Amino acid sequence: QVQLVESGGGLVQPGGSLRLSCAASGFSFSRSAMSWVRRAPGKGLEWVSSITSSSNGIYADSVKGRFTISRDNAKNTLYLYLNSLKTEDTAMYYCRKDWIPTPSQLRTPPTSQGTQVTVSS
Repeated sequence: QVQLVESGGGLVQPGGSLRLSCAASGFSFSRSAMSWVRRAPGKGLEWVSSITSSSNGIYADSVKGRFTISRDNAKNTLYLYLNSLKTEDTAMYYCRKDWIPTPSQLRTPPTSQGTQVTVSS
């Protein structure tokens, strides 16, 4: 049974930084592509970033150059480093076991609880 537990969110000022973590269990994490998605208030799920099993990352244009995805296969943990945060990055962030989810997949509600990031002065 796939279990994903996100943590690390919080309230941060514009320009600040955070590190999100996602603890994974119930599947072969080291062999799985993983993704981060987010849901801003009043909006649908938005893909943020994905990473291959060999740690090759890809990013949405909205976060490219500011966010960094990484993984520690020994710890079964996925990370997302958020830098130069903007108010529009305010959202609930979720991790997923997939590679660049399709629009159809993004319409499926997350099963994990997510972690809230609020960017405000």
